[in-house]
Amino acid sequence: MTDLLARMARDRIFYLFVAPFAALTILFGLWPILLSIQVSFTASASALKPNPSYVGFANYASVLADPIFLASLSRTLLYTALAVVANLAFALFFAMLLDSALLKRGNLFFRLAIFLPVITPDVAGYVVWRWLYDRSFGAINAALKMLGLPAFGGLSSVDTAMLAVLIAELWHHAGFYMIIFLANLSMRDRTLEEAAHVDGATAWQRWWYVILPQLRPAIVINTVYALIQFLKTFTVVVVMTKGGPNDQTNFVSYYAYQLFDQARYGEATAMATILFAIVIAISLTAYRIGDREPARA
Repeated sequence: MTDLLARMARDRIFYLFVAPFAALTILFGLWPILLSIQVSFTASASALKPNPSYVGFANYASVLADPIFLASLSRTLLYTALAVVANLAFALFFAMLLDSALLKRGNLFFRLAIFLPVITPDVAGYVVWRWLYDRSFGAINAALKMLGLPAFGGLSSVDTAMLAVLIAELWHHAGFYMIIFLANLSMRDRTLEEAAHVDGATAWQRWWYVILPQLRPAIVINTVYALIQFLKTFTVVVVMTKGGPNDQTNFVSYYAYQLFDQARYGEATAMATILFAIVIAISLTAYRIGDREPARA
């Protein structure tokens, strides 16, 4: 009986501390999402009125028949795949480098240097990148010219705009994933590596068969977070490209924003709802695949 009362008291304290955060999540997180979904079923002309006119799935049918939306969706999925692979590969490489004996001196400096862009305000960072890419006075093309190399198209070329945006986002986000990898590396069982080394395993074999499997939790977390992050890419497009050139960086989030700005509220929120469903579905799928126990021989 005493144990039951003690457990009930602990539970009450737990819920007391959780309640404010739960209320804020519902009020500023779940409730706006539900309202957005509701607006997606209304006519744009009456969407923001007290008594909107409901049109069922007409907005969704219109969106799914829009070739610009379908192109932006395929572009968003392609960009997300490239960004997730690039960010995780870059972050894992630097995490392994910082965890090794190669960078013992100046280790803290390099950690701060790679993580600093994460806490840099998005708009400020992307404005600087836009200047760096400028064809007339940008530092990148000035350096390439000094080296006798061809100019980089940057944000003004259809062939390089997506790459330019990806590089800017890589600079901004990779440090976050690196910190998670470093935390996982610090908790790994090093005795397994020593045993593999004694058994004659090469450095590559130790990394692939001993270290990498122990990084599974960090890989899963980083993959899911990166998928969510890049599927809803928005700020970098607003600051650097406005969806151009020739819609090459017009991702779903920005296209929905354009429609909302044109007072096409029903279609805009329908796009947002479709993107939200895709984000949830892909993230849960990635988490379930990554969370499975590896098959044993």
